[in-house]
Amino acid sequence: MPGPSPHQGHHGAEALGPPRTVEVAPGAFAYVQPDGSWWINNAGFLVGSDRITAVDTASTERRTRAFRQAVTAVSPLPVTTVVNTHHHGDHTNGNCLFPEASIIGHVRCREVMVDQRIGGLDAIFGAVEWGELTVTPPDVTFPQQLDLWVGDRAVELRYIGTPAHTTGDVVVWLPAEKVLFAGDLLFNGGTPFALMGSIQGSLAALDAIRGLDPAVIVPGHGGVCGPEAINVVEDYLSWLTDLARDAHGAGASPLDAARQADLGAFAEWLDPERVVGNLHRAYAELDGLPLGSPIDLATAFGDMIAFNGGAPLRCLA
Repeated sequence: MPGPSPHQGHHGAEALGPPRTVEVAPGAFAYVQPDGSWWINNAGFLVGSDRITAVDTASTERRTRAFRQAVTAVSPLPVTTVVNTHHHGDHTNGNCLFPEASIIGHVRCREVMVDQRIGGLDAIFGAVEWGELTVTPPDVTFPQQLDLWVGDRAVELRYIGTPAHTTGDVVVWLPAEKVLFAGDLLFNGGTPFALMGSIQGSLAALDAIRGLDPAVIVPGHGGVCGPEAINVVEDYLSWLTDLARDAHGAGASPLDAARQADLGAFAEWLDPERVVGNLHRAYAELDGLPLGSPIDLATAFGDMIAFNGGAPLRCLA
């Protein structure tokens, strides 16, 4: 079982190394924040002829201002559009620091964000220096697909079609360059997390991503990768599905099932305690709840903390 978290909050984050700006296609950039664990996300931006479109923001004021500086270091053009891949605060808390931009997201992203708050999570993640931030939901929403033009570049915003990581996941697809900003439908080197979405939907989402035939993928967390990462995440979710079916049938609780499970190679991934949250979601689906239905998040996070030795979850945001 993982031991207590040695560090919390901003202190110690410097040891992770600085964020990297990676050009994934001409004028298209991934902003990769090591190490991709809780609240340390990736973002991106697309440079047009006279303006910039950003893909997500970041969790804290400090991290979002660093992202803005990275954009400015590439181009002085204004950021006039921010696309949110989903509602989670590591991807959206910094929306307010782009006051000149229109915020675009799925209809369900906005529905959740209007009731969202920033902070108040010390019991789960320890103290985090969120900074001066206010929740800023999308002011442009869409149900299925929205096509953008960034200069002469076609950009497709696609709802993935099912609850998966959340109930309103959007990918940003550059069809000419075959580059995909996948949001948290894909983790690279970190444990996937579907507590607020669906395990079976996440598997369907991976099939949808594979069907695009991307050459380059910017995951929501972890380094830029290729399509081989789809298979790795699929292996985990398939393993989890089998574990849930057997443990649920035997009457084991999600926490007991996680404690008894052999994580194998997955134990080396960041944030392995997410297996407990994922099992809570898988059990809900085995009980017949519709994909993405609300479940008891407080109990699930409490069980993740118990799996983590009773300590807050490791967070260096």
